[in-house]
Order: sequence, then C-alpha cells, then structure tokens
Amino acid sequence: MINPTTAFRLIRIQRVLLRYGLDEFVFNLHLFRPLRYLTYLSPSYFLGKRKGLRGERLRKALEDLGPIFVKFGQILSTRQDLLPPDIGEELSRLQDNVPPFADDLARQIIESSLEVPIEEVFSTFSPSPLASASVAQVHTATLHTGEDVVVKVLRPGIEKIINSDVGLLYTLAELANKYWGEAKRLKPLDVVKEFDHTIHDELDLVREAANASQLRRNFEHSEHLYVPDVYWDYTRQNVMVMERIYGTPIGKIDQLREKGVDLKLLAERGVEIFFAQVFRDNFFHADMHPGNIFASDDAKYLAVDFGIMGSVTLEDQRYLAENFLAFFQRDYLRVAQLHIESGWVPKETRVDEFESAIRAVCEPIFEKPLKEISYGHLLLRLFQTARRFDMEVQPQLVLLQKTLLNIEGLGRQLYPDLDLWQTAKPYLEEWYKNKVGPKATFNKLKEHLPMMGEKLPELPEMMYQVLSDASKGELEVKWRSAQLEEIKQQMAKNHRKSIMAICGGSLLISAAVILGLDGFSPLMLGDAPLTTWVLGVLGGILLFNALD
Repeated sequence: MINPTTAFRLIRIQRVLLRYGLDEFVFNLHLFRPLRYLTYLSPSYFLGKRKGLRGERLRKALEDLGPIFVKFGQILSTRQDLLPPDIGEELSRLQDNVPPFADDLARQIIESSLEVPIEEVFSTFSPSPLASASVAQVHTATLHTGEDVVVKVLRPGIEKIINSDVGLLYTLAELANKYWGEAKRLKPLDVVKEFDHTIHDELDLVREAANASQLRRNFEHSEHLYVPDVYWDYTRQNVMVMERIYGTPIGKIDQLREKGVDLKLLAERGVEIFFAQVFRDNFFHADMHPGNIFASDDAKYLAVDFGIMGSVTLEDQRYLAENFLAFFQRDYLRVAQLHIESGWVPKETRVDEFESAIRAVCEPIFEKPLKEISYGHLLLRLFQTARRFDMEVQPQLVLLQKTLLNIEGLGRQLYPDLDLWQTAKPYLEEWYKNKVGPKATFNKLKEHLPMMGEKLPELPEMMYQVLSDASKGELEVKWRSAQLEEIKQQMAKNHRKSIMAICGGSLLISAAVILGLDGFSPLMLGDAPLTTWVLGVLGGILLFNALD
C-alpha cells in the first residue's frame, strides 16, 4: 500500500511535470501514442505553460524534483549520441551547474562543523560556489599555509529529500514485483537497494575523503590519472577540504583542441584507467560524468567527487574478465558457457541457442570505430536477447555497467574513431595471464608457502588419526548442503502438518461421536454439549493450519 508521504511525492512529481509541460514527452513515447489525444486534457496545453525550449524545460523539471532526478539527468547527459542535440546540451548543465543554496548558509555549515570561525581556517574564502551539484556545492579557498583548496559542503536537508525519493523507488519496486512479469529477472527491489546504499554513501564526506585517499594511493605514480590530496584536519561528515586542481573540463572539447591536448591519447587513457581500476585495484570511480573529470595539457586525467565508488567480488571480476576476452576473440560459445556457469542465465539454457543469439547481436559491432556503431540499437538487441533467455540483472554490477557507459560516452566525445576493443584487449590479456595462468599459480604458491610450511609437520599426525578412526569404524564425515537442508526443513514441515491433520481429524471425529451419543453434559451451548464445541473448534484450527 502506498503511504501518505509517497502519495504526496507522486502528486508533486505530477505537478512539476505539468508545470513544465512535459506531458508531451510522455505522450510522444511509442507506448503512449494511442493515448496522445489526452494531451488536449492537460491544463498546460490550454494555459500555454510550455515556456522555453523542451531541453530547458526538462532540465528545470529535474532540478526541481531533486537530487535523484538530477543524477538520472547526469547519466543521460553522458550519452549525447543517444539524445537529440538540444536535450543533450541542456542536460550537460546538470553536471556542475545545479542552482546553489545561500552563501551565508554554506558559511554557517562550515563554521558549525569545524567549530571555529571560518577566518581561523582560511586566509581567503569565496562565498559564491565554484560549482554546485545535486548533493553538495564547492567553494574555493586558501589555507593560511598558502595552499589553494576547495571546500565541499553538503546541501542542508538533503538526507530528508533523498530518503523520500528512495522510499518512492522502493514502493515502485514492490509494485513491480507484484504486478510485472519481468520483475523476477530484472530484480527491481535489489537494484533499488543497491542504489539506496550508493546514494547514502554520498552523504558522508568522511567516507568520500577516504575513497579519494585510497584512489590517490592506487595511482600515486601514474601518468594517466591524478587524484587531489585530502586535508583531514578540516574534513567532517558534511564538510570536506581538498587540494584544488587546475585543468580543462573533459566535456569542453573545443578548449582541449585549442590547448593542443592529444584527444586520441586522452580517450585511450580513459579506457585504460577504467580497466585498471576494475581489474587491477577492484576499486573504481563510479560517477565519471564530465562534471567530475578534468584534463591537463599533457593529456592526464584529473578526477574529483569520490562519493560513489564501486567494487566487485573476485568471482564476478574473473567472470567479467573472461567475458570481455571471449567477446574480443569472438568466442561466443565461451561467452554463453560463462553466463550459464555464473548463474546469470538458467542452468537449463541450451548453449548452442544462446551462443547463436549472442553472435547475432555482437558480430556487427567489431572492426568498426565508435562513430559507426549504434549503441542504442545494440543495447536494445541485447535487452531483447536477455529477455528471451531469462537473463537476470546482477544488482552488484549495476554501478560497473553505468561507469562503462560513462567511459564509452566520454571516449565517443573525445575521439569518435577510438577502437575500444583494441585499447582494452592487451590490458585484459595481461591481467588474465597474471591472475589465472601459470605465473598466477606460482605466485599463489609462493604467497601461501610460509603457511604451508607451518602446517606441514602436523599432516602426518592428522593422516594417522584419520586412518585410525577409519579402521575402528569411528570415522565421521560431516557434510552440509543448502539443497539438503532445504529438503530436510520441508520434510519436517510436512511431518508437522501431517500430525496436525491427524490430531485435527481425531478431534472432529470425537466431537461428532459425543454429539451423536446424546450423552448428559452439565454444560450445554445451544443444543450441543460445550465439549463438542471445544473439540470441534480445536480440530478445525488444526486442520486449517495443516492445509495452509
């Protein structure tokens, strides 16, 4: 059931959409075209409220609706190849140009968190924000020691807004689970839980500072990526102070060209950084839209905003690497086998059929530059294939998939002729050789050698004990299986139900016998003895529970 808070939020969303005349977007969708005549029932149609271009109206509506909707717009803005130019250009303004909150309020938050006047920390402080995003805004400042820094401040009341919108997402996910046939495969509730965890991590700037420090260590001597330093003495849950970086926003392609930046090298380095973060470090920047990425004149990436970071399990990491390599080698049989082995598609799926479907989707994209590939069409075909074979969404990989789309979108903007596959393939082959090949086996043995040497003297005694127990018939093997435990529990449950059914039936029969005997009873209820009623009710309850 929809609670009052969620209901009011839905009403507000509807009002915002009507205020900006966005009913035209809804009725232009293929699904709603048969109902497009309903636009004449929209108040905005007659009152002329569609002021401004459609891209501007969409951007303003997302800003009014709050941080979760702004983030949705940010994700869309990274794929301008899939959007009309006017909408793509407007949505790109959501990356760092969200309306700021009051200057004096930012100052109050900083002084309250640091518990000192702002002049004691900074020799200069700019009250107007350098950039303003959906969750926080950034001010420039200078420390008394002379370092240029940026001060990130969380928006006041942001947690309440996010909790409200996440609650709405949970409601929609629960409704989808009940009434949508695709819910079992797409796991909307699990996806929302993953998003809930991610968005709330952004509300703790101490966590973000720790993320930045870890990523800085991972790329400490890298020529590809620079991560600014954190000033821990001035970092709190809602305030963070970091080194200020100077570079060109990655989305300003014309400015990068004017400065002579090698765009091909920059695009290739972006792909290499992504795969290094995922497969070398298992710790990746998961919010790489153009507002968070800058470039130096020597084609080095400069990253900011580390609130959303991702990682994958070692098992998923290996499956992903093998899948990528199999794709690059056009080994679609191996791709199909990996999906079945990992449980991403049902075990009973026919490998040959799945292989054929994957080949039909992927074969057309190879040996083509990015500018000649229709990724919208490709994604649509992949979704159709996934639906046909009941492929389940992996919620733990949603962040990774989003980041890969961002990287591909950046690469397309920087250098449309970038060969994504040839850039990534050598890196993955090297990773796979180090993690799975003979070298990896030798390294694992070397790593565990001290522990093996420590346990080796105990092996003869343990072997003797096992053989001794076996010869005496005292050897016990303890083995647990999730499936067997489930069967055991089901058998116990069935046994309890059988007992309840027998007892319930016996009580009902006893009640019938007593009633039929017409025996004398000092306590009567209507025309029947009270004992008959008690036995009958108890027997009925037991039978009902046994049949449930």
